Amino acid sequence: MSELDLSQVPFGTEITADEVLETLGFLDDWEDRYGYIIDLGKQLPSFPESMQTDDRLVRGCQSQVWLETDYDTDEKRLRMAVDSDALIVRGLAAIVLAALNNRSPEEVAQYDMEDYFEQMDLLRHISPIRGNGLRAMVQRIRNTAEQYT
Repeated sequence: MSELDLSQVPFGTEITADEVLETLGFLDDWEDRYGYIIDLGKQLPSFPESMQTDDRLVRGCQSQVWLETDYDTDEKRLRMAVDSDALIVRGLAAIVLAALNNRSPEEVAQYDMEDYFEQMDLLRHISPIRGNGLRAMVQRIRNTAEQYT
């Protein structure tokens, strides 16, 4: 069981993918966009050290990234939290959670993450290694969602 209350993670409920896209669309340059992405990451709950375990590590990320998932059997939704040792990666993870957190496993499987990233022109503005890490995080979430479909 998680030491974090995953129902309190604001991404996917209070902070949505549409809101992220809209805000990024208002920002003129990538310096401002990076600032916004970092600010999003600061809104993620930090993992207690006891949760920064090998089984929660997302493989394929340049930085250390821990992902916790839980399935709410009553609401039939995946709930997630993520943490990283790098500020920008926390922000990128927050962007992913805005799109996929608190959704049904079917919604997670069907959500077009590549289109989402394309709409914000994100992958052209982060390193290929960070892009691969982002995709690894999405794939891990999708693999988890598959277990409940």
